[in-house]
Amino acid sequence: MFARKPNGANPLRQSIGASVASRLEANPAMTSAGVPNVQAYYQLDFIDPATCARLIGIIDAGRRPSTLLSDRAGSDFRTSESCDMDRFSPDIRPVDEAIAALLGIDPRHGETMQGQRYAPGQQFKAHHDYFHEGESYWGAMKASGGQRTWTAMIYLNDVEEGGATWFPQAGFQVPPRAGMLLAWNNMNPDGSPNLLTLHEGTAVVRGTKYVVTKWFREKPWMK
Repeated sequence: MFARKPNGANPLRQSIGASVASRLEANPAMTSAGVPNVQAYYQLDFIDPATCARLIGIIDAGRRPSTLLSDRAGSDFRTSESCDMDRFSPDIRPVDEAIAALLGIDPRHGETMQGQRYAPGQQFKAHHDYFHEGESYWGAMKASGGQRTWTAMIYLNDVEEGGATWFPQAGFQVPPRAGMLLAWNNMNPDGSPNLLTLHEGTAVVRGTKYVVTKWFREKPWMK
């Protein structure tokens, strides 16, 4: 399903990738995931337990079935629940802006932060966060900020069993840990889409998983 050939090198995306990676490498709080050919980093305790609890409450209050941009995926592809989070809310804005500041990306390039809830058995099968430019949705995405560059995800709780973020082609997985931020570049260093960023939210076995995800575009998403 995801073996489609990506588009080629792109100077703008190359510049964004290099700038953010350089910033994260220089941040002593950030740790490289040490994955060959994928720019991925994490920070433990990026947000505190009280903030995690507030965000979980917001997700529980506003959750709905998750949606998916794809011409091909079936109904069982993404079975979690999601919540679009108001970036100007006093409970959301500090986290939203802290992620942008960490990466050094203009907040206007950031999409609405999304909360996700995974109950036992729920999952998000292997997918790329970057947009496949041959699919029908690309025209609308191109007009609203263009390609996704970096993804930042914060785990809001520990999970009893399951729920890891798995990158099968890159050969690593990240188990949920409350407060931890994981960020990765969806592009290669030359600005072309990185096939190795294929990732999966594996099924929760025991417990409930809560995360928030922030995607950044190559151009401003907010007008």
